[in-house]
Amino acid sequence: MIVLQTLALFAAPITAGLLLTTPHGHTLHSMSSYTVFVVAVVHVVAAVLAWRPGGGSPKPIMHATGFLLIVSAQVALGLAGATAVHVPLGVLLFGVSLVQASRLWPRREQSAAAPAADVRTPAASRG
Repeated sequence: MIVLQTLALFAAPITAGLLLTTPHGHTLHSMSSYTVFVVAVVHVVAAVLAWRPGGGSPKPIMHATGFLLIVSAQVALGLAGATAVHVPLGVLLFGVSLVQASRLWPRREQSAAAPAADVRTPAASRG
């Protein structure tokens, strides 16, 4: 869900550029902003559904809800035409989403128990 959220947030500034340069840019940017909003709502629902059966930590729900609130403010600021706040907040949202997405991939740590790779020099491998 976070990857989809990040991709939707990546599309928003692209459509903002289209907003400034093409006649139908407003429609495209509006569609991308509401897509981000819907993805944020689905993210909250998914966090609740993932938490409830397993009884895990509610932290993902709090993070998703906070993100939804900021996205809601972003949409409201965009509708109000407050670009001085709307643009930096959009950059912040994308940055936060990238940080969340980066936490999905496991870190590459070499274990001390793992055997070392057999590295031979060309002269040693000839025999």
